[in-house]
Amino acid sequence: MNTLKSVILLAGMSGILIAIGAYFGGQGGATIALIIALIMNFASYWWSDKIVLSLYKGKEVKYEDAPELYGDVQELAQNAGLPMPKVYITPQDQPNAFATGRNYNHSAVAVTQGIMRLLTRDELKGVLAHELAHIKNRDILIGSIAATLATAITYMAYIAMFFGGGRDRGGNPIALIAMVILAPIAATVIRLAISRTREYGADKGGAEISGNPISLANALRKLGAASGRVPLQVSEQVADSTSHMLIASPLTGKGLGALFSTHPPMDERIRRLENMAYGRS
Repeated sequence: MNTLKSVILLAGMSGILIAIGAYFGGQGGATIALIIALIMNFASYWWSDKIVLSLYKGKEVKYEDAPELYGDVQELAQNAGLPMPKVYITPQDQPNAFATGRNYNHSAVAVTQGIMRLLTRDELKGVLAHELAHIKNRDILIGSIAATLATAITYMAYIAMFFGGGRDRGGNPIALIAMVILAPIAATVIRLAISRTREYGADKGGAEISGNPISLANALRKLGAASGRVPLQVSEQVADSTSHMLIASPLTGKGLGALFSTHPPMDERIRRLENMAYGRS
C-alpha cells in the first residue's frame, strides 16, 4: 500500500510541476519541467533525508555528544526491532521532532533544541517512540518525498510570480496569480490525502514501543500549546512543505486553515492515547 501511495505522490506532484512549466513556457516549458520532475523524483528517493535535514540545519550526534538522547533512541529502537537510526539535533526553538530516510537501514530521527528543553525525559521518549513508529510503519520515505517535491513546487510557483511567465506572451495576469496560489495548495492537498492518518498510527505505535501512552499524550499536550507560540525559525516555504513530517504542526490551523492541516486535531490524538492507557474504547 505504501508503494502505491509513493507512486501516486510522485505522479501527482510531478504533474503539478509539468503543469506549471507548460503554463509559463508552453511545450518547451513542459519539457523542462518534465526533466526537472525526473531529477527531483530520483533525488527525492535517494537524498530526500539529507535535503530535509539540511533545510533544518540538523547536526548528527553520537553517544558522546548527547548520551541520554542517543541512549534512549537506541533502547527504543531495540524495543521496536529496528536498526539504530542516525540521531540529529536541529537548532530551532520551536519544540518539534521528525523522522526521515528511505528505509529501515537508512533512517534518521531529529529533534529540535526547543523540544529537549520543554519535555521531561519520559515525554521525550514518547516522542522518539512516535518517530520510530513512523520508521517501522514505512511512512518516512513517503513523507520525505512529499517534503522535497512540495518544496520544489512552492519555490517554482514563487519564481513564476517574479518572472511573469505567461504575461510576456499576453497571458492573463489573473490566471498567473491563480496558478501561483493554487499550485502550492494542490501540493498540500496531495500531502493531506497521505499524511493525516499516519499520525494516529504513529501515536499508537509509539505508545506500544515506549510502553507509556500517557507520557506521549502529555508531550503532545505541551507541543500543541507551544507550537503556536514559538516560530519554527525556517522559511515559510520550508515550514509549509515539511509540516507533515513533524510530530506537531508548526503552522496554526484555525477555522478554514484547519481544513488544510496535515495533522489530525491534537485533542483527538491525546484522547485516543488516554483511552489506550486506561483501557477505554
